[in-house]
Amino acid sequence: MAEQSHPRQARWSFLALAASLALGGCIPRSEPRQPPPPPPVQVPQEEPETVLPPTPGLPQDETRNRVAVLVPLSGENGGVGRSIANAANLALLDTGGERIRITVYDTAGGAAAAANEAIAEGNGLFLGPLLAEHVSEVAPIARGAGVPVIAFSNDVGVAGNGVYIMGFNPGQSIDRVVEHARSQGVERFAGLIPDGVYGRRASQALIAAVERTGGRMVAMQTYDRSPTSLRAAVTRLNAQSGYDAMLIADNGRIAIAAAPMIRSGPSGQARILGTELWRAEPAVSKEPALRGAWFATVSDTMFDQMRTRYRARYNLTPYRLGSLGYDAVLLAVRIAGDWRIGRPFPVNQLRSEEGFMGVDGAFRFGADGVAERSLEVLEVTENGFTVVSPAPKGFED
Repeated sequence: MAEQSHPRQARWSFLALAASLALGGCIPRSEPRQPPPPPPVQVPQEEPETVLPPTPGLPQDETRNRVAVLVPLSGENGGVGRSIANAANLALLDTGGERIRITVYDTAGGAAAAANEAIAEGNGLFLGPLLAEHVSEVAPIARGAGVPVIAFSNDVGVAGNGVYIMGFNPGQSIDRVVEHARSQGVERFAGLIPDGVYGRRASQALIAAVERTGGRMVAMQTYDRSPTSLRAAVTRLNAQSGYDAMLIADNGRIAIAAAPMIRSGPSGQARILGTELWRAEPAVSKEPALRGAWFATVSDTMFDQMRTRYRARYNLTPYRLGSLGYDAVLLAVRIAGDWRIGRPFPVNQLRSEEGFMGVDGAFRFGADGVAERSLEVLEVTENGFTVVSPAPKGFED
């Protein structure tokens, strides 16, 4: 059902191909005696037809459209890439999708090379790549061939013009947790923001969310992720008292380091807010200063079920981002019923207003190519994370 392609290397396949031969017989019957035929005319013998060896590449398909999964299978991100590839195959097995063939292409040796190979082998839809820089390499190649890209990146900067991103967008996480905080009476917000692209987008999302919900931004400080810089940023925030909630727009490790310093300031009773990155850091619940903090992310309920099936099949625990591969295949299978064999992928169906449902909950693509997700809000407790605002089941508009 799925294959993995390596340039100049053997492929592995999840799809068993079968061929059958039909044998025919004939029964002699009596005929009237005929005069003997004339002697045969001698003609020059032709050279036997040359039989060429099979052409390298995928076998011909007349009942399936080809879908490429572009992920790294080695290197720093190889573990995540393999989880995505395995989860994609698991989704095909779970759904019995018979109208698509999945082939995995390794981007670790070059995303552009993987994309060109996938195009040459007739793939009409790209799922992946994972990294934003790889999306930038692949996008013009796919666009030139009329192939849409559903990438696993969360970088909104690479979305649009034929590229759709499925990654968990920090801006949406921040918007959701601010909206929940406002519903609970929080009015004045502060932000502790890392330097860099992620930080700039997080600060923009925080300001926009506070303005949209009628709150007030009263303070914001940035840091370069060094202990000294982080301590200085929190000290400056502590000198600007008067906020009801503080967003730590970073991972769980930074939150664990910053929270005790925040609690020691004059606004130490303020509600601490976080991002979807905290989900990957169980130690967050071990830090007393983070008890009662809120953050928004996709629900784990369906992912836990997928993880059980994944372990049973592969005897491994998937990375959390493996769900992106599973949901991307669910989407492709759903649309495949209207995807005529050998024709371009019906990209207009990606803009479904009701969206799609996957193990990460409901999602849909906006006009900008960014996946809008239905998120839940969790509270940090000493025993882990507790849902305080469930994820909506779908979209109202």
